[in-house]
Amino acid sequence: MIISAWESLLIATPTTWTFLTNHSHVLLAIWKTPGLKIREIAQLVGVTERAVLRIIHELVDEGFVTIEKSGRENRYEVTQGVPLRHPLERHHTINELLEMLSTDGANAST
Repeated sequence: MIISAWESLLIATPTTWTFLTNHSHVLLAIWKTPGLKIREIAQLVGVTERAVLRIIHELVDEGFVTIEKSGRENRYEVTQGVPLRHPLERHHTINELLEMLSTDGANAST
């Protein structure tokens, strides 16, 4: 199992709601840690494996994720440059969102 410090923090911090959707959480997990299995993504996001599969297929259908089959395993990859879906956000790409969420905050102003 591939679990890093940021993933441990996600698992250890239960919340009742968040600003981002499970779709964005799945995308972020795929973006930050290529090679994650469905079970690991489900654990990180806090949803079932079935929910992760549904989300991934929705993301594939909309062009946000591609699936590469390698034998019996799938490898998921975020598609570069796809615009966000909501009219208020369409001028931004998924890369911009994921890059912003991927920073460690060390250089963020307070």
